[in-house]
Amino acid sequence: MTDTRCRTCRIILALMLSLSLAGCAANRVNTLAEVPPMHSISEFRDQRFADVADPWEGFNRSMYRFNFYFDKYLFLPVVNGYEFVTPTFLQERVSGFYNNLGEVRNLTNSFFQLKGTESVTTLGRFVTNSTVGLGGMFDPATKFGLARHDEDFGKTLGYWGSGSGPYLVLPIFGPSSLRDTGGLAVDSGISYGIYTAIDPFGNSDEGFAISSGITTLDAIDARHQQSFRYYESGYPFEYYMVRFFYHEKREIESGKPLPAE
Repeated sequence: MTDTRCRTCRIILALMLSLSLAGCAANRVNTLAEVPPMHSISEFRDQRFADVADPWEGFNRSMYRFNFYFDKYLFLPVVNGYEFVTPTFLQERVSGFYNNLGEVRNLTNSFFQLKGTESVTTLGRFVTNSTVGLGGMFDPATKFGLARHDEDFGKTLGYWGSGSGPYLVLPIFGPSSLRDTGGLAVDSGISYGIYTAIDPFGNSDEGFAISSGITTLDAIDARHQQSFRYYESGYPFEYYMVRFFYHEKREIESGKPLPAE
């Protein structure tokens, strides 16, 4: 099983690398039109990338196009403006701050998965980077050997045997699944509950404005850290390839056993 998982990981990494290289060669995001396919997807029904359950494909394709337009005309211009006016050093500090806040999600889901060693490591990372690392703006924890473990409730559900369910493209958030959408809602609810309990700006007259600004900057930074761009790959079947990559990546990360060869 380990050999199978390793081989699958290598195949996915190789395909992702080729997809990235093709995107660099294409170097375009100014057109929405996909390359006219020379073949129908029905010819590839026996291939792995066609195995993902996608009963809502019509909706998902529409949402995929919506996300392209949202990215092109709103989100990416804002992100590009942020990158233009903000020095790289400051961008890295902002990313570090929000990544450190993400350790709370990692910690809770490590607990949910009963991963004791990982939970202790994640707690150590959060405490170290919150203090020595000045609120996460720097990352001394990694230098101390405390590796980051990215977890979320979607992975937790998968860890305990829940199937991914149908593929689903969410507005703005992008590729997901029924399981991961539920996981996103749970993680968001936990984060909101913790934030409400702490209420760091409750005594400020500008508390709402400050909170809104922090949330907006969080979204901008998250897109800044994500290199994926819609319709840049140059592949005629980009929708199916993205769907395949997302599904396989999440199955591996959740620890669900892969089918034997």
